[in-house]
Formats: sequence, C-alpha cells, structure tokens
Amino acid sequence: MHAAPIVTVRAATLDDAPLICDLLNAIDTIETGRPETDLHTVEADLSHTEVDLEHDSWLAFEDGALVAYALAWDDSGADRIDTDHYVLPEHQAAGERLLALAEEWARERADANGAPQAVVHLHLNQHPTLDTARLEARGWERVRRYHVMERPLSAQADPVPQPPAGVTLRDCTAEADRRRVHALVEETFAAHFDHQRRGYEQWLEDIDGTRLDWSLVWIASVDGVGDAAVLLSRNDRAAMGWVRNLGVREEARGRGLGGYLLRHAFGTYARLGRDSIGLGVDTLNASRALSLYEAHGMRAHHAVDTWEAVLPARRG
Repeated sequence: MHAAPIVTVRAATLDDAPLICDLLNAIDTIETGRPETDLHTVEADLSHTEVDLEHDSWLAFEDGALVAYALAWDDSGADRIDTDHYVLPEHQAAGERLLALAEEWARERADANGAPQAVVHLHLNQHPTLDTARLEARGWERVRRYHVMERPLSAQADPVPQPPAGVTLRDCTAEADRRRVHALVEETFAAHFDHQRRGYEQWLEDIDGTRLDWSLVWIASVDGVGDAAVLLSRNDRAAMGWVRNLGVREEARGRGLGGYLLRHAFGTYARLGRDSIGLGVDTLNASRALSLYEAHGMRAHHAVDTWEAVLPARRG
C-alpha cells in the first residue's frame, strides 16, 4: 500500500505570487484549455489592503508541491463573504481541507460583523478541478451562472466607429472622470446579482486602478441627458483584451449606446494589435446584456458558476 501524502498548510505571502500563479495557470489549462492568469493579478489579490494574508489565505502542499490555494475576504462588513479556491484534480482531500478553513474564517468574520450567518460565495468553472460532490456534501449549491464571452478582432473588420448623433465620447485619464466612472458603475450595476457597493478608494483598489490604462476607459455623454454610459476595459491580460464593466443608465437605454461602446472597444483594441477581446456576463441579467454581446459577435468561451453556502456564524 502507498502511504498517504503528507499535507502541510500555511498562509500565503507576497513572495508566493509566482508559485500561486503557476498553480492557477495549470488549473486554467485543465478547465479552459489555456493559461489565463497573469502574475500581476495574483499580486494585486495578495497585496489588497482588505486582505490579511496571515489569517485570510491558505496554501496546501503535498510532499513539498503546491496543490491547493484559497483566499477569503469581506467586502460587505455584514454577512456576505467571498472566497477563491483552487485545487489540482488529484488532490481533493487537500482542497477540502482549505475549504473547511475558509468556511470557518467566514463564520468567524460574520460573527465579528454581528451577523447571524455567513453567506459565502465562490466562483468556479462550469467543469472545475474541484470535485463539486464534495461541495454539495458540505451544503454548497449553485446559485448563478456567468459566461465568459470572447470575440476575435482585426483592424480590417473592426474600424473605430463614429459616435451616434448627439453622443460624445471621452476617456478617463483625469481624476474627476475616474470618480465619474465609479459613480456610473455603482448606478448602472446597483441591481445586478452579487454587486457590492464600494466607496471610490475601495473600488479603485478592487480594480487595481494603479495598473489600469485609463485611456481605455470611456464615458459616453448624450445631449440633454449628460453622462449616460460607461465602458471600463483593461489591456494588461496576456490572453486577451478585457471589458470589465459596460453600463448604461436606465434613462438612456434603447439608444444603442451599449453597442456603440462595444464597437469602439473592438476597434481600439484591434488598432492596439489585440486579436481577441473578452468579458463576463450574468446569463440572467435583466438588461439582456447576453443578447447584446451575441449580436456583436461575441461567443461563450466557458461558463463560471457562483456557488453559495449559508453558514451559521460562530458564537463564542
């Protein structure tokens, strides 16, 4: 008989970022067919001011090799807790050990916030390396599905469009416009599933604003309406250009602003030499965003599920 592997668990440090990035890319390749995690994204997660790595992160090693990673954080100050979890498929016991640690952390955090329970969310690929039967046995359930959409780009097929009549476009390199982007995102995403309201400084850190090229963030204004729509994109992903947010104020919908901003992003990224662009969309979004993206040639690359566990807060 083979001896069980020796599992050791410790907190992550900033120096672990390359090791974690390698693990995540190995998992990406299994789940989506290609590596999609950039080192700076891992570094941003580990260095976030709301994360205390000594208490909020866990690495699992088997015989000295990193096989699982988890990170938990609390944006709500109440019962809503978020966690990331990654495990190589042949190391499920180590992965479940980290899951249990994250659950206990969530209970303690909710209790400290004065909440009677922790509502914990975890985003996983539709076909994850984590054995979902273990999740279900622990009381987790799927509550939402997102599609990661992708579209090929070319300078010939995707010229930068002219704005519609009565519409002006500006980038957001000025601080005042960055604050306006935050306000527009908060307004247009307020009713979206799982949206957590954030102040400007907190939001800026959440989007890793110091690395963002703000010339690739645009506000569309409409005569008689004012600032009506926003598109926040980023060009620091190795796999593709990325649209993080596309929002249109309710009173300005039906004017084609969302489609115009998409086409502007397509044309701009094609001119920058990108051959593809992607975004994530809630398949149950009431604003029919999925239909908009499909109408503009975007197709599903893979699906991501939100899993939820409702756990009683730990009381002393």
